[in-house]
Amino acid sequence: MEPISLRTPLALFLISLATIAAVWWWLATPITLARAPIDPNAKLQCVSYAPFRDAQTPLVESTQISPEQIAEDLAQLAKVTDCVRTYSIDNGVDRVPALAAKVGLKVIQGIWLGSNRFRNLAQISTAVQLAKNHPGTVTGLVVGNEVLLRGEMTAADLVANIRIVKSQAPGVPVTYADVWEYWLKNREVYDAVDFVTIHILPYWEDIPIKAKFAAAHVDQIRRRMAVAFPGKEILVGETGWPSFGRMREGALPSRISQARVVSDILELARRDGFRVNLIEAYDQPWKRQLEGTVGGYWGLFDAYKRAVKYPPGIVISNYPTWKLQMACGMLLSAFTFLAAILALRRRPWKPRLVSWVVVAISATSAGSLLGIAADKMLYESYGIGGWLKWGALLAAAVASPLLCANAVMAGRPLPTFLDLLGPRDYKTRPGVTILLALALAITAVIAAETALGFTFDPRYRDFPYASLTMAVIPFIGLMVLNRPQAGARPIAEAVFAGLLTVAAIYIAINEGRDNWQSLWTVTMYLLLALTLWRARAAQSPG
Repeated sequence: MEPISLRTPLALFLISLATIAAVWWWLATPITLARAPIDPNAKLQCVSYAPFRDAQTPLVESTQISPEQIAEDLAQLAKVTDCVRTYSIDNGVDRVPALAAKVGLKVIQGIWLGSNRFRNLAQISTAVQLAKNHPGTVTGLVVGNEVLLRGEMTAADLVANIRIVKSQAPGVPVTYADVWEYWLKNREVYDAVDFVTIHILPYWEDIPIKAKFAAAHVDQIRRRMAVAFPGKEILVGETGWPSFGRMREGALPSRISQARVVSDILELARRDGFRVNLIEAYDQPWKRQLEGTVGGYWGLFDAYKRAVKYPPGIVISNYPTWKLQMACGMLLSAFTFLAAILALRRRPWKPRLVSWVVVAISATSAGSLLGIAADKMLYESYGIGGWLKWGALLAAAVASPLLCANAVMAGRPLPTFLDLLGPRDYKTRPGVTILLALALAITAVIAAETALGFTFDPRYRDFPYASLTMAVIPFIGLMVLNRPQAGARPIAEAVFAGLLTVAAIYIAINEGRDNWQSLWTVTMYLLLALTLWRARAAQSPG
């Protein structure tokens, strides 16, 4: 076969760079909304407020938020909303009404109810006192939030608590807040409240609603509830959309989706004249412990910088830093080609065209996805374990195209786990081979862990499609091009391959055909399974 000149890798490299640029131009395509979600010239009616920042969490009972921190938040919120809704009086949140009064905000005061009767009475007592102390600020009391949904109280006990509050705070409108279905299942609660507060969260519906249909869904449910409960006002007490997290069927969390859904709902409320409370003011990182990545990103303000996510007059993109992400991807592509060229310096032969094509595919896929993978690691890593897992997978994903490009040009096959963990005789391989085996092992272990998670406990798990693709595409390219022709199939690789295959089939069925994150991840599981299944230990001595 005729050797390939350097013009071929140069042409493929330029094609790789052009492809990466085109991918990022498409990914970062911005939108402009007629009405920004946050606009000082068109204040929100009300927004849910929790004061927790950084590592602060109400899950630790000793957490106390300073009045200065709350005052800072409320001063900022007073510029964009007329009202805030709270959920409890714990952790210093009982200071909200007094501080809200100073900046002209109204408060829908929450009373957190659970299975502890004594704690419930303490919540009621404090909230009622707050309503009495701040009659011009507290415009309503919400007795319980989704306590029926959580199964921590019967409808009869809830009604009894509502009546206690109404008897102690005459003249203050009293309501209960829950997902709309639970109002239909517990109609007796309707008779006890002054107005009905429903939660309509299209993303969390049993059959998730796509972002483009979310506002229409909110309107449909609100109208249905108005028919079911005539004569009392229907307050949409929670609605919104997450900016990050995993897909649920066709419901995709993203910056553009969040901005568009919120804007559409606000326009709907303005047009039809109903009250709506958005969830929520600030992103709440602590919720990720309970609800996964998606739970922490429902805010209209960033949790750390306390900055508006979508300022008026600024175009909205899913990737605001896309130029940096694109540049990093191009750099990875360049290093991948460089790794291939350096490997040739020690070889007497010239590579075939197909070898350069494999390198180009690896470089382009990794370069295109590096920015997405890094973005996902930053937003999805929670706790030390999360950072270690996603950081290790991203490191393996970056190493894979570099090491596989070297192996392709050197004529080496994909190593097996024995090269990394086997007896001493198997550990005579070059350092590059050991590193490649380590990258393969990390990818396989994390792929298996996530696949099992999606099989047994999928609701709050994120799909690692970007990092997996970066790692797997070079692996399978190397396996196809430089596969050993003989040898025994290693048991470990066979077990991983079988596990990934069975899990992938189940995940694809369970997540549905509209979830492209799931389908993409499943495809990578299957390609990795094929790579591992075709592994041979022939390269090992003995």
